[in-house]
Amino acid sequence: MSASSPKSSSARGRPAEMSRRKLGTITGLLWIATFVTSIPAVLLYDPLLNDPNFILGAGGGDTRIFIGAALELLLIIANIGTAVVPFALFRRYDERLAVGFVTARLVECGFIAVGIVSVLAIMTLRQDPAGTSDPTLVALGQSLVAVHDATFLLGPGFVVGIGNGLILGYLMYTSALVPRRMTFFGLVGGPLVSAAGIAVMFGAYDAGSAPQFLFTIPEIIWEGFLGIYLTFKGFRMTAATGDESRETAADPTVAVAAS
Repeated sequence: MSASSPKSSSARGRPAEMSRRKLGTITGLLWIATFVTSIPAVLLYDPLLNDPNFILGAGGGDTRIFIGAALELLLIIANIGTAVVPFALFRRYDERLAVGFVTARLVECGFIAVGIVSVLAIMTLRQDPAGTSDPTLVALGQSLVAVHDATFLLGPGFVVGIGNGLILGYLMYTSALVPRRMTFFGLVGGPLVSAAGIAVMFGAYDAGSAPQFLFTIPEIIWEGFLGIYLTFKGFRMTAATGDESRETAADPTVAVAAS
């Protein structure tokens, strides 16, 4: 029974071309899932977020709110998946950036989860007010809506710019796992998203207004590109990582084969 050599063990741990293609497809589908789950959820929440009397039972529509909450739960899973699924590949190029991207995704999902809790709390009060007066219910509902709006501002409106834009954009630029010219949408769009979120916080303009949307466009293009490109093309076969370069230099046979 022979022990496997370090070289063969390293080869098994290195993503092969086929596995890298499959990895890219899964990651791309997860990016697409973030669009499919987040946009409908915002639309479904519309009566809860914009009608102060919704908590009093006005307008019906309980089912659509719960569907929106379920979609946001799926959004959390997809968000985490976009960072965790390709983590082993990303860390070969820059472990700190790979960990940073996972961390940013988790922070963003934490804000989204708090937003879901605020929505479900409104639905609980709507269905069982427990003798609370209407003015008090309206005040409680608006407070919970304000919590939801704040989580949206700090999560998708700020952390996304740091994680998906700057961190992931720079990682993709240095690794060339996707075409480098497209990474500038993330490198530029990320700071714009974060700056727009800060501007809303200081009252420069309203959340969801035209100026904030315009600042978000480059980031939308970047994330949409990742979803489409990775689904159909996968991660590019780029130059060797630092670990692979050292292995090649230490093994003359590999060096000859690589030349």
